[in-house]
Amino acid sequence: MKVAIYSRVLESTQQKDVQLFFDELFNEGIIPVIFHPFFHEIQPYIKLPSNSETFNHHEDLTDDIDFVISLGGDGTLLDTVTLIRDKNIPVVGINFGRLGFLASIGREEVSEAVKSLARRSYIIDRRALIHLDSNIPLFNDIPYALNEFAIHKRDTAAMIKVHTYLNGELLNTYWADGLILATPTGSTAYSLSCGGPVVFPDASSLVLTFNLLGQNGLYLHPRNSF
Repeated sequence: MKVAIYSRVLESTQQKDVQLFFDELFNEGIIPVIFHPFFHEIQPYIKLPSNSETFNHHEDLTDDIDFVISLGGDGTLLDTVTLIRDKNIPVVGINFGRLGFLASIGREEVSEAVKSLARRSYIIDRRALIHLDSNIPLFNDIPYALNEFAIHKRDTAAMIKVHTYLNGELLNTYWADGLILATPTGSTAYSLSCGGPVVFPDASSLVLTFNLLGQNGLYLHPRNSF
């Protein structure tokens, strides 16, 4: 079994837990494929398995990768999703950060989590991604979002006019300061702070939230989920 490992940074308070994580991978015979900048940072401090490999880009995540493990908080896990994009590779979030809505496995559960992966004793929780198409270059080559895409007016501009279509049919035209298109996962993030509703993760729905002389939310049931 091979698992890719992504993290932003190694903090001194995390060193013991990160070492335990790699020790457990070695004990279970799992080959770690480590994001190269993170590998370079931890190499002086962490004893890594001799069969460790590295990767740099999403193209390096080949079909022999069974999982991608995110070490950090929810922000780190969102970065991990941009590496996976539309590849069918499950993500495991181990929470070394402050918030753990997505990265829900705690430090104290590292050993149990690795053993569960090795024994394939787990449940896959499927989440929707949004893919953005645009006639101008946006987000470089990463037009995917697990939480949301947001359209904002410029700082000095008046309200913007947004023509919104659903499956090619006009849904509505909004005059607003901004508009957010969120997945069920993202319904508890930026959309919620602008007055949007909370949606169950397994709902086949999207949330359209906008600001117009205050905060208003519109719950949108698409005919086809992304």
